[in-house]
Amino acid sequence: MADRSVHDPVSYSGNRINTAKVFCTWLLTPGRMRITRNVSCEECPQKCDIYEAAKMTGRSFSGTNSIQAQFSKREKICRQGENVTHAIYLVEGTAKLFIEGINGHNIILYLMKPPAYIGLLSFFESIHYTYSVTSIEDSRVCMVDLDFLKQLYLENHEVLLRLNKAFGRSVALIMNKIICLNQKNIRGRIAESLLYLAQFYGADNYHLSITRKELGEMSAISEENTVRLLTELRQEGIINIQGKDLSIVDKILLRKISELG
Repeated sequence: MADRSVHDPVSYSGNRINTAKVFCTWLLTPGRMRITRNVSCEECPQKCDIYEAAKMTGRSFSGTNSIQAQFSKREKICRQGENVTHAIYLVEGTAKLFIEGINGHNIILYLMKPPAYIGLLSFFESIHYTYSVTSIEDSRVCMVDLDFLKQLYLENHEVLLRLNKAFGRSVALIMNKIICLNQKNIRGRIAESLLYLAQFYGADNYHLSITRKELGEMSAISEENTVRLLTELRQEGIINIQGKDLSIVDKILLRKISELG
């Protein structure tokens, strides 16, 4: 473990952190989470709703006990079943939110990119995470004391509206996923996932930051069937795929496959 300068010990178990008495910077071993306690929110490129609300109410932002954490690629940001201790805001990078199933059979509900709240569903519903979030690439998050956020939520109408809007987006994505998995065959599900990724990346030509296995987990399909379906769509001239670079050639047909499922 790298040298750390703190006034009190910090407990670390998985990705769970007791940050109540952290005063300086904690550097973990290479490839592991790095935490910075002294955060200047004014210099952050992503001014989150919590920061804006605190400014509007005249509150001191020091009351948030905010910290920043940097996660390496494929590192767990939060784990299903663990306690929710902070409101987490994705500042940089991308992540996947998924349900951990039996024997490693996971279902990815949706992907995340800034600005995005992590743990918002559990903030409303449970003291435990009912899902896991893992970084797809090197990512940076800001963690804000949960009690501070709850107080803002109750006191500030603008915070209430913004968090409810973000919560509504999360619920809508999950509802669409349920409909897709329940009503469509595997060909329709993979088409749906490819269209979703085009929307996520903002282009019909994109570099897949997820693996074939993860693409299958987005569609509740095995990795083998995912590879086979991608090959079929390529042979039919609907997509073109070279390594991790994918292009949607015939979006109208792909959308029709998704709709008819």
